[in-house]
Amino acid sequence: MLTPALLALLLAVSTSVFAGATVDKSKEELVKELDDLQKLQEKYAECIMKLTSTGDRSLRACPEDVRQLVNPCNKEPCFAGVKCSMLVEQPFFECGPCPAGYEGDGRKCAKKDVCASRPCFKGVDCRWDTAAPYFKCGPCPSGYEGDGRNCTKMDTCAKQPCFPKVNCTWTDAAPHYKCGSCPVGYEGDGIHCSRNPCLQNPCFKGVICQKSDADPYFACERCPVGLAGNGILCGQDSDSDGYPDEELKCTDPTCAKDNCKMLPNSGQEDTNGDGVGDACEDDIDSDGVKNDVDNCPYKSNPKQEDSDGDKIGDACDNCKTVSNTNQKDVDRDGTGDVCDEDIDGDGKKNAEDNCQFVPNPKQEDQDSDKFGDVCDNCPKVYNPNQRDSDGDEVGDACTTNLDTDMDGRQDDQDNCPYTANTAQVDSDNDGVGDACDTDKDNDGVDNHLDNCELIPNPDQADLDRDGRGDACKRDWDGDNVEDSKDNCPKNAQIKGSDFSNFTMIALDPEGTSQLDPEWFILNNGAEVFQKHNSDPGLAIGHDKMEGLDFEGTFFVKSGGSDDDFAGFVFGYVSNRKFYVASWKRVAQEYWEQKPFTARATAGVLLKVVNSQTGPGQWLRNSLWNDASVGNQTNLLWQDKAKKGWEFDTAYRWKLLHRPEIGLIRFRLYKGSHLEADSGNLFDFTIKGGRMGVYCFSQALITWSNLIYRCNDHIPLDIYTELAPEIQAKVVSSSNNWQS
Repeated sequence: MLTPALLALLLAVSTSVFAGATVDKSKEELVKELDDLQKLQEKYAECIMKLTSTGDRSLRACPEDVRQLVNPCNKEPCFAGVKCSMLVEQPFFECGPCPAGYEGDGRKCAKKDVCASRPCFKGVDCRWDTAAPYFKCGPCPSGYEGDGRNCTKMDTCAKQPCFPKVNCTWTDAAPHYKCGSCPVGYEGDGIHCSRNPCLQNPCFKGVICQKSDADPYFACERCPVGLAGNGILCGQDSDSDGYPDEELKCTDPTCAKDNCKMLPNSGQEDTNGDGVGDACEDDIDSDGVKNDVDNCPYKSNPKQEDSDGDKIGDACDNCKTVSNTNQKDVDRDGTGDVCDEDIDGDGKKNAEDNCQFVPNPKQEDQDSDKFGDVCDNCPKVYNPNQRDSDGDEVGDACTTNLDTDMDGRQDDQDNCPYTANTAQVDSDNDGVGDACDTDKDNDGVDNHLDNCELIPNPDQADLDRDGRGDACKRDWDGDNVEDSKDNCPKNAQIKGSDFSNFTMIALDPEGTSQLDPEWFILNNGAEVFQKHNSDPGLAIGHDKMEGLDFEGTFFVKSGGSDDDFAGFVFGYVSNRKFYVASWKRVAQEYWEQKPFTARATAGVLLKVVNSQTGPGQWLRNSLWNDASVGNQTNLLWQDKAKKGWEFDTAYRWKLLHRPEIGLIRFRLYKGSHLEADSGNLFDFTIKGGRMGVYCFSQALITWSNLIYRCNDHIPLDIYTELAPEIQAKVVSSSNNWQS
């Protein structure tokens, strides 16, 4: 039987055994323990008696199973994973060492601060780990490679990221390499370098130098106004036709001596080969008949035969049996259109060709009106009469006058209806204009990533790593004209300044007091001559442009007392809408008083024509009149000097138009002297269009050395004059407007 004394002893033993164990026992658990102890007493009375009589509480006298029953290790007093051993002495258990990576007495263990010694590479994160060496390092810093403990600089120069022969060094900052300066004669960031001999100023003073990919790796632009040459050498050019008065020491044709230095002749035509230009000879072909009465001034025909009576001699008539004063020859095969069986040279006889003047061998005709799509002014609307009252190239049958972007092209015929693009350039012919096409060449590379935006090159090959793809190295638009010689390097449809296949626009078609203008084209379309004292008229070229530089020389030959208008037009949208620059010699009131009295003063002026009536009396008198005329014209600028032009004097004009910001700038030179400057003008009426020349009641006018170029950049000197909010919308060039 368990006596009180024995119970106290057992409780004491129990307390000693479990000393250090933080165990809260319930009543039921204690009762069970006491029951177990009573059974032990009965079974092991001798052991208990020894414990009672001797006071020895080491449990040595007790059998193993007793000691195991009260083994304190059963209560897991040690740290997780640490071995616990039973002792016969207090506290009756012993804990082994802490686990690897921990430190403490075995009962309490804490993670060792293995990262305190900074075992990882500088800047690399260190964290504790269960496996030796009980820490892990994060990845090496950017630009390094290794296991996080040991990191070494990556050999970022191994892939030769710099331009050939440019020094490459490692840097801490991404991309962890730095390229040195480009080689001598090159420019760039060391990664991309391009030849730039322009750094050595090889061009004539004041001439803009442009880089080139071909030897000698640069090209000089035109000599300053009043001078001519190859841009490296420039000499006096009295008639501003692009040829110097005296020969320059260079092999370029533009260095050759002008064969007619006082009369503009940019084609240097010399029919009889005597070294004197046709423009300076009164009998060009030496046939004994003076030029002004010779029906074939460029080919000898003393008998002046003219079988068809069109005032073009048989010797030079491209259609001898059918009258054709204009000598039009669309396909330039030497046979005039009026007697050419295949006018456009597309292999289809005229009688079978649904577009006689535009090549279309496939003869597509969506609306079955017998006008092929390429020449149909309403390709989707049946209109066999092709009526176009305003001359905007859109037939009356499908005119909607809905033009959201106001670029002169109505929405349903506009390949970018919400982005102004008068020229309608579509490099990949996918029906989406370049102005709003995210992949202009359809090669799968978006424009902003494409190193050849207009020529398909999905591989983006760039052998010399100058940032421009090999496919478009010297020819951005793929028109086989090098960029340095291309007047529109981003428009493959325009290769040079050419008014050969011009459109004749009569601005007073009903008038009978004067002849209509008679136009002659020279120098492969870069020179125009108008013979008569005529009604107002235009000769409009085929090409359309938005951002434009347009220049030319005009010259009025003496031979009468005429004193009226000569000029040019740009932004031609229709015969009702265009810009015109005109110059009157003397003040004069127009002799036709109806529909109103028109008065002109001497001097040059700029107008925007936006006529509600179109060609006729109202527009005719409005063009003569200096001041604006409601619903017809608006005067943008008039030279305050009101100085008239002079006979036998070459004048050079320069015109800049940037429709994006409405900017127009005009300058006029006599030789190298600036005669007039409009300053920066702003007008948003027209977003771009075609170019041409203009005359009104003035004979013997030559427009020579005509040059037009696509250009969106703003010359530096003009850019600096713009307001800051306008500057933010455009890109400035690094050069001034060439003077």
